[in-house]
Amino acid sequence: MAKDRPVYMGPRLRRLRRELGLTQADMAADLEISASYVALLERNQRPLTADMLLRLARTYKMDMSELAGDGGAEQTARLQAVLKDPMFADIDLPVLATGDVAVNYPGITEALLRLHTAYREEQLALADQGAERPEAAEAPDPVAESRRFLGARRNSFPLLDDAGEKLAAEAEAAGGLSAGGLAAWLKAKHNLRVRRLPTEVMAGSMRRLDRHRDAVLLDDALDGASTAFQLALQIAYLEMRRDFEALLKDGQFASESGRRLTRRALASYAAAAILMPYGAFAKAAEARRYDVEALARQFGTSFEQTAHRLTTLQKPGQERVPFFFLRVDQAGNVSKRLDSAGFPFARHGGSCPLWSVHHAFERPREVLTQWLELPDGQRFFSIARTVTAGGGGWGVPKIERAIALCCAAEHAHKLIYAAGESAGEPTPIGVTCRLCHRSQCMARSAPPIGRDMLPEDFRRTHTPFGFADR
Repeated sequence: MAKDRPVYMGPRLRRLRRELGLTQADMAADLEISASYVALLERNQRPLTADMLLRLARTYKMDMSELAGDGGAEQTARLQAVLKDPMFADIDLPVLATGDVAVNYPGITEALLRLHTAYREEQLALADQGAERPEAAEAPDPVAESRRFLGARRNSFPLLDDAGEKLAAEAEAAGGLSAGGLAAWLKAKHNLRVRRLPTEVMAGSMRRLDRHRDAVLLDDALDGASTAFQLALQIAYLEMRRDFEALLKDGQFASESGRRLTRRALASYAAAAILMPYGAFAKAAEARRYDVEALARQFGTSFEQTAHRLTTLQKPGQERVPFFFLRVDQAGNVSKRLDSAGFPFARHGGSCPLWSVHHAFERPREVLTQWLELPDGQRFFSIARTVTAGGGGWGVPKIERAIALCCAAEHAHKLIYAAGESAGEPTPIGVTCRLCHRSQCMARSAPPIGRDMLPEDFRRTHTPFGFADR
């Protein structure tokens, strides 16, 4: 039976020893065993017995569940997720064999996971070096570097989700996950008091850690959701530095700015993981059928924060609906793009003007739904709505943006927005005009690559560009 299988925890034991600053001989002396036996345990050449787990827990004052872990379940789920990649489709990979590899050879498993992540980053980097940006190979693009890092990992970081849940539990015990509860936790854990100051006093900052006065200073123009998020963000920076560095260590950055942007993205992810703990949030998302506004009210977060968090629910073994997230301004500039749905969004240039995200500004604060179909026949379901950043007082700068949350058509029935709504005739959109070969599109801004323009001596089409059929 599965429960009788020996437990091998070599890498976890080695990591624990190093975090404690111990040599194998030191740990052996503490546990009253030989140093060679510690070495065998760390190399997974001996299983970790229940008696040894008890010794570890007593000796190092640790929780038994923290030591025992999940028996390799997380590594198995991660490996199985990676092996679903189409590049492995022709290989017979039994689930049981995958589990055996993950449990008995964790080092090899971790190496495979890192290789696959590096491969995805390289693929995204190649996509970034398109014909429209020949200078990309010479001048590093920090934004592109950060997006590649997040995209290669499908914007899912279980390490941060787990740490966020623990911190959320501590904050709940201190007073809850509201701004007041987080302030109480900061005072109890770090002796930091929270002060709200006028915008003009903050001099352009919405949050600042003042070490001299042991205080976290906040702009008093921030609303409730933004206040809680900024406090959670400060907690993340104080508590998860090691986690950020561990994740960044495996990234490929050509510039320090790219690394810093990515670290900032990880910190925001961690703040969301504190305010919307993975287990509770994933359960609520299913129960409320991904109603963004209802979830925002339940967790005291903004519409955008909640939609953003929905894109991160891809923890191996606990996956929910995979979403694509996009944020644009009225000029069409993309300021945020996150993908766990495999949506083929253009890496350079604008998106299709027929997509409702570009029309959301005409109907502020209203959720617009839309069925989409790409030229290759793929269908998606999209919701779009405007969101506001800044403001909070007369004369305080603010900006209106639109966000879109999109999933593959086969998942749409799980969303409350598609309830009772027939797919009907989807809107035909393209990834970008240069890659779209729909000849009758009136919204086209450029002819497609590889198609010859037709002369207009005797005939002018209604569409902006007439081009030859294949």
